[in-house]
Amino acid sequence: MELFHLLNRGVDKRQIFMNDGDRVRFVHNLYEMNDTRPANNTSWNLSKNGNGANINDLRGRYSERERIVDIHGWCLMKNHYHLLVSERAEGALTKFLMKMNVGYAKYFNEKYKRSGTLFQGRTKKVLIAREAHFLHILHYIHFNPLDYLESAHNWRTGEVRNMKKALAHLEQYRWSSYLDYSGTRNFPSIITRELFDDVFKNYKKVASSFLGDLEVESIAQLPLE
Repeated sequence: MELFHLLNRGVDKRQIFMNDGDRVRFVHNLYEMNDTRPANNTSWNLSKNGNGANINDLRGRYSERERIVDIHGWCLMKNHYHLLVSERAEGALTKFLMKMNVGYAKYFNEKYKRSGTLFQGRTKKVLIAREAHFLHILHYIHFNPLDYLESAHNWRTGEVRNMKKALAHLEQYRWSSYLDYSGTRNFPSIITRELFDDVFKNYKKVASSFLGDLEVESIAQLPLE
């Protein structure tokens, strides 16, 4: 199995998630587009203003799927997304990304009455080839929302002024797989947890320890973005 860190940003670093309605749509697509059957991006509609979607109704019109990839972790930021993915069949990654990016861009352009490219280019794919990279990447993806917390926005250099506040911020941020790994049901149907559950027996405790003792020099050589 090959594990990939996927990253894509809005064109010109523009915001691609304007509100929670957009985030719900993208999360829903992570579920419904991960299927061997053709995408039906119109089968699940938001309210007129895009903010009234049922956040727990993420199963679309299919209760059963044949997944094309396994999503091991994810995080949505204002102008980009992170996914941690492995293929279930040869060529599945390309198929999944095409369905995801095209489907979301079509939704976004129709909703906001715009045209043209939404993403800055092809999704960046980073192969997780080293053990050190493997042990760090899920935490890295989950820690991204700390960029929005003033006392922890320099977490990449080990500067977290208030650890308790930082961890509370991660627990309040719904738009990643952190909560599901930490024992709080958020969007459990999106991810495949077995790979990292076998490595991190108590994820919340491990993540807290990792953030508190971040070895900046040892991870500086890892291809993270």
